[in-house]
Amino acid sequence: MPSSDNSGSQFAWDPSVPQAPERLFISMAKKKRINRNRSGNVGNLENQGVTAPSTADIPGAVKANNAAIGAKGRTSAKGALSALLPAEVERGDWTVVILAFMMFLAPAIGVPNEEMLQDTLKSIVVSFAALSAGLLFFWQQRNRRDGLRWHALVWLPLALMAYALGSMVWSHTYLGGVEAIRWFIFSLILWLGINTLSRARIPYLMEGIHWGAVIASLWTALQFWIDFTYFPQGPNPASTFVNRNFFAEFVVCTIPFSAYLLAQARGSARITLMAFTLGFNIVALMMTGTRGALGSMWILLGVVLPVTAVLYRKQFTFINWDAGKRILASGVLVATVVGLGILSTNNPRLLKDAEVLGIGTSAFDRAFKRTASISADDGSLGIRFIMWKATARIIESKPLTGVGAGAWEAMLPLYQTEGSQLETDYYVHNEVLQLLAEYGLTGLLFLLALIGYLLFAAWKTIRNRSPEGLAEAPMRVIALASLLAFLIVSNIGFPWRLASTGCLFALSLALLGASDARLQIRGPAAAMRLPWKPAYSQILAVVMMACLVLAAYISQQAAAVEQKIVRAVKMSLGISQSGDYNNPKWDKTKKEILTLTKDAVAINTHYRKITPMVADELAKWGDWKNAVWVWESVVVSRPYVVAIMSNIARGYAQMGNNDKAMEFLLRCEKLQPKAASVRSLKVILLSRMGKEPEAALLAKQYLDEGTYDFDLVNAAYVLGIRKGDYDMAIKSLEFRVKSWPNLQADSFLKLGNIYAAQKKDDAKALESFKAALNAAPAAEKEAIRKQVPTAYQARL
Repeated sequence: MPSSDNSGSQFAWDPSVPQAPERLFISMAKKKRINRNRSGNVGNLENQGVTAPSTADIPGAVKANNAAIGAKGRTSAKGALSALLPAEVERGDWTVVILAFMMFLAPAIGVPNEEMLQDTLKSIVVSFAALSAGLLFFWQQRNRRDGLRWHALVWLPLALMAYALGSMVWSHTYLGGVEAIRWFIFSLILWLGINTLSRARIPYLMEGIHWGAVIASLWTALQFWIDFTYFPQGPNPASTFVNRNFFAEFVVCTIPFSAYLLAQARGSARITLMAFTLGFNIVALMMTGTRGALGSMWILLGVVLPVTAVLYRKQFTFINWDAGKRILASGVLVATVVGLGILSTNNPRLLKDAEVLGIGTSAFDRAFKRTASISADDGSLGIRFIMWKATARIIESKPLTGVGAGAWEAMLPLYQTEGSQLETDYYVHNEVLQLLAEYGLTGLLFLLALIGYLLFAAWKTIRNRSPEGLAEAPMRVIALASLLAFLIVSNIGFPWRLASTGCLFALSLALLGASDARLQIRGPAAAMRLPWKPAYSQILAVVMMACLVLAAYISQQAAAVEQKIVRAVKMSLGISQSGDYNNPKWDKTKKEILTLTKDAVAINTHYRKITPMVADELAKWGDWKNAVWVWESVVVSRPYVVAIMSNIARGYAQMGNNDKAMEFLLRCEKLQPKAASVRSLKVILLSRMGKEPEAALLAKQYLDEGTYDFDLVNAAYVLGIRKGDYDMAIKSLEFRVKSWPNLQADSFLKLGNIYAAQKKDDAKALESFKAALNAAPAAEKEAIRKQVPTAYQARL
């Protein structure tokens, strides 16, 4: 029966653990001595540093006692016991329950509309759960004098947090602050887990992880089979993650935990349930066709988990299953994967993907064909290669300092090759490269320490054949397997930046750190005792309260700004799609759009992902004044984005402010002189400034080099007609036909007019007019016919 003193320490003997008579005697002697001190002088006991391990630690504690007694002969059991690491905090503690609920809730829920980003909601869930767990933990330990646990692992995220705080001074303040908060929450979850994840309570956490993945997989399956549209989707099926890659990268990291729960199931009903849900999660992952996650899954299912089951079979419950239960487990698992894996999708977008890309309509087809399609020639990988090369130039240029925490997206334009623009990407899609580019030497040391620790943990797990080591091994291997999958997908995505996968990263490390402490693997590079006083708990409880207030404020502001800016975007897109955006009936709506945008920018000027979309629509309506100030609000935070600066220059040119237009043109040319948007901007500005001959020469040169965008081909056409250079006008229209199919009818009509009136080529004129009529939608054919010269209408 466990008992505790005012310090919160616990002592118990577990009768289920075999102990030699002398070990039992030592345990009982220690218990009597502690009880005697409780009735006499508790303060004296605490001053002597005596601690008591939890039930799970008794075998290791007694072994340490025997070793100490054998070495020194007269060493007391009390002295040996005081050298042990503290046990996990269990009595009255809710930390593990809260963390388990967090891991269930974060992936399971999503926003049913577009007025909040999905990961914003998940980040709110994680932040409040972690801070609430911290507050309750410190409040419960407010009178504690016994030490707590520390582990060298906690220094890793704290080092990144410290770097991020420092980089706020000299790099991007806002992005550095976001990174600092992220690593603070990560550190808190890691430290709480190390101090509370006892062996008896680890299954609670695993249940939360597993069932969170099951609910997330349910949404994915519904999106795949019946086009379930409750949650807004980007690339789908994406569950509550908006992007199927994000969901796949999360669920593949949960597979080891689900397999562990299946292997430890006892009754037939439990075995059936766990086998079915594990198979269901596997099928949902295959539905996504995400190649990085699929590759991780094949490694887990084909190598890591089978080897674990063989090496540590005596530590799993399945070794005691009878033949019927083994057949039940394998039969349900295989039947679920095969039966559900062959069902076809009814999602129109996925059916179109299957037709265009030839990747099949079932989960099996998508999984195997997408995995087989991995190659260096893949278009998606090609874009990533460009980003990785640019990131490598950052690392080469700033190997020690990096560009600042979170600042990759702001600084990337400075390191891109000439003519390449990847300004719509916000992450490298490779966490290792992004960490090295942003954090420099600090990031390198983090990676080396992390990989070194994981290799050390794997080696210690395999080598430790003691009863205590074998009892810990299955859980340790499962945590390492999840981390292996996580690190694999980290080389092709950005799971560290996402709330659900980032939490799983921290908790997997916490499982290993807590296990190290139970095994008494200690030292400056491992686990150690953290001295504690009641004042520490009380101060930290107040800090947690302040952090909760701050989290509530930040969450409210984030929700407000995203709601306002998304509403503004949706309203502006609605006006544009009407095709009648200059109708006075839209005046009230336009005013509301501007009000929402101004309010959102006043709260946060850093929403570069969404805010420019409003300006783009304003520019379509000819409202250049408001479009420019919206773009300029983004440039304050992202000063090197050429696409936005070139838009600002166009806006000023449209308003007749050529000086400001040239100012932004020069800024663009310093960054990307060969970019198509910059070249077209230069041609347009020269033309507006009365330098048409120079503008025409540049336009002809750029077309000959094959560097053009929509604005350039239009400018080249106008300049060609004005200067009588009809060959350049024809060439620009041919590029327009090739690159913008939706404008083919208009482009062919203009070509026909040039051939008919200027080139006097009757055959090509007739051919172009016929092509214009054929390219026109049915509803527009008559209007196109009326624009054809009368001499050609009868011949059409």
